[in-house]
Amino acid sequence: MKRRAFLTSAGVGVAASTLAAPAIAQSTPEIKWRCASSFPKSLDTIYGGAEYVSKRVADLTDGKFQIRVFAGGEIVPALQVLDAVKDNTIECGHTVSYYYVGKDPTFAFDAAMPFGLNARQQNAWMTHGGGMELMREFFAGYNIVQFAAGNTGTQMGGWFRKEIKTVEDLKGLKFRIGGYAGTIMAKLGVVPQQIGGGDIYPALEKGTIDSAEFVGPYDDEKLGFHKVAKYYYYPGWWEGGPQVSMLVNKAQLDTLPKQYRAALEAACAEATLDMQGKYDVQNMLALKRLVAAGTQLRPFPNEVMQACYQAAIETYEEEAARNEKFRKVYEAWRKFREDEYLWFRVAEYSFDRFVYAAPPLASKK
Repeated sequence: MKRRAFLTSAGVGVAASTLAAPAIAQSTPEIKWRCASSFPKSLDTIYGGAEYVSKRVADLTDGKFQIRVFAGGEIVPALQVLDAVKDNTIECGHTVSYYYVGKDPTFAFDAAMPFGLNARQQNAWMTHGGGMELMREFFAGYNIVQFAAGNTGTQMGGWFRKEIKTVEDLKGLKFRIGGYAGTIMAKLGVVPQQIGGGDIYPALEKGTIDSAEFVGPYDDEKLGFHKVAKYYYYPGWWEGGPQVSMLVNKAQLDTLPKQYRAALEAACAEATLDMQGKYDVQNMLALKRLVAAGTQLRPFPNEVMQACYQAAIETYEEEAARNEKFRKVYEAWRKFREDEYLWFRVAEYSFDRFVYAAPPLASKK
């Protein structure tokens, strides 16, 4: 009797195991995506953000979900990533959303607005300040779901062949500048140029452009800008904390198993922290090397900063008056910015102002 019961229960166990294996296999299928980056492979920081996501997604799914990353221009032109994702030519793309302000300036809120949020504030707005919900609603019109997947921290103001001493010096300047800042600087006479990262150096070298900004010391050194322009200005007031995003085709995202989507979301969140940490370390080292090699470091004159700030406010108000989508995000973003600035003045700014002016910590001898 016991032998018969044992055999029966054993048979049930075998049957259950044979049924369970296919069910598990079906829930974790092999999926391969292509990701187009807007950046060249030489930039292990910003291009490396997509590779970081790819590796972590594979790690978290035992290699079942694979994302192959292609540099800007390999399968999609650097500045056409959004269109390729929207049209389902590729499953996802790693880019900066302000590259697409020509379609609608509202895209800039997903990356950086001139005189806007720093990296921590951008993260706060996206994760707990309502920014993600607003931007997801906007991106839905392009068949895209976006995820924060990187941040460079505050960027530099760019490389110039001549010094910028007054607003007058900006007039007629052919300046490679990304995002919404080009529209603002055009009010001051600048001729903005939108050029992918890998194409900036030859344009600057040949004189097609007079000046260029990209990210900061580490990337700029790699791209060789210091070899063709002497003056390095700061800060990049148009990029206080620019977010890099992973744009995903909505139909493709909807087909992912739940655990794969969770892996993608987690990988993108990790990539944001990793990228910013890497920039904060590498930029300080690169800046020392650039200055030692002869780069002339300059702050933008206050007169220039004030003029740009006024032009930014005018631009925002003009766009909000004619663009309902922009106005909806802008009003919420502006209120968040005001409240966040109030808080940061209390603790963060007062701390930073003191310690940056304080003498170096004494070492024991």
